[in-house]
Amino acid sequence: MYLNGARWVDRLGRLVACLGLTLLPVFVSASEDDPWEGVNRAIFRFNDTLDIYALKPVAKGYQAVTPQFLEDGVHNIFGNIGDVRNLANDLFQAKFHAAGVDTSRLIFNTSFGLLGFFDVATKMGLQRNDEDFGQTLGYWGVSSGPYVVLPLLGPSTVRDAGGKIPDTFASPYRYIDHVPTRNVTRAVDVVDTRANLLSAEKMITGDKYIFIRNAFLQNREFKVKDGEVVDDF
Repeated sequence: MYLNGARWVDRLGRLVACLGLTLLPVFVSASEDDPWEGVNRAIFRFNDTLDIYALKPVAKGYQAVTPQFLEDGVHNIFGNIGDVRNLANDLFQAKFHAAGVDTSRLIFNTSFGLLGFFDVATKMGLQRNDEDFGQTLGYWGVSSGPYVVLPLLGPSTVRDAGGKIPDTFASPYRYIDHVPTRNVTRAVDVVDTRANLLSAEKMITGDKYIFIRNAFLQNREFKVKDGEVVDDF
């Protein structure tokens, strides 16, 4: 739930619906995927402290003063920008139908949706895909490697951490030369993301570190395998 790494909770809502069916195997084996738990927990505490005393209060304030329609519109704009990354990784994974859907989403939302402020594509039945380069590597057989917690960015794996670099080429921030504009846009993106996670964090129970680790690892496997997760029980 920290900066860009916080986006995993955005997907957690879909994952929670199937927790009763699939979470147990992850709780049994997740510790085997976390050989660096001591270091990870230290970084997690740093991230969590920063979130509690800085990011979360700002997100609450943003949510309190921003009308819902405007908050939804801002979130949709960043979602529209994210469709560029989705499209690129659709192509990298040879998912041509998904690439067609995401291309259509970009066209309709950017034009009729006023640069993405309105998500008209979803109302047209064009559901958003969720792809990144970490998933692309997993699609082509690259193992996830150990679980890692990145400073500021939050939960990841060795594979997914490396995948963040190619994904920056599909991000607008790399191409915004005006530093103040780039920083303000990135800050709004971060606050918007965190504000959208305020309700999701209510689902966290027990050891916060373990819950987030297990949910993240399960969610990544779920996404890499396009929902085809095998239940061992």
